[in-house]
Amino acid sequence: MTSFASDAAIERIALGVIDRTLPKPEWTHAAHFAAALWLLRYRRDLTTAPAIKGLISAYNEATNTPNTDTGGYHHTITLASMRAASAHLAGYPETASLHRILDVLLASPLRHPDWLLDYWSRETLFSVAARRDWTPPDLAPLPF
Repeated sequence: MTSFASDAAIERIALGVIDRTLPKPEWTHAAHFAAALWLLRYRRDLTTAPAIKGLISAYNEATNTPNTDTGGYHHTITLASMRAASAHLAGYPETASLHRILDVLLASPLRHPDWLLDYWSRETLFSVAARRDWTPPDLAPLPF
């Protein structure tokens, strides 16, 4: 289902973001969720809103992706995705393998990068305000 056949593969993604060595082409939609799950299980200190913003912004800069009003880090998308990953992870015992958890997550509606458009209008989600700060959904409340 994914290219993450082991927990070690997920850890490599997460550590690559933390130490800013993950090649940019590997920073896919699935990799975002892989890193989120790993961080939520092993580095919760990096999952607060300020910490995750700093982590991803620094990774973007290291991979020559400017954090601007039109590209790079997006606060609302990041926080919504972290909430989704956290809710998904909470349904499993602490001993469950992350790559299996990721497989199930990526078999859900979250597999589509546009899943957020069920909760935000395109105009609101892709606004400068939503990129910079948390903007609540304007179509429907998040289910988690």
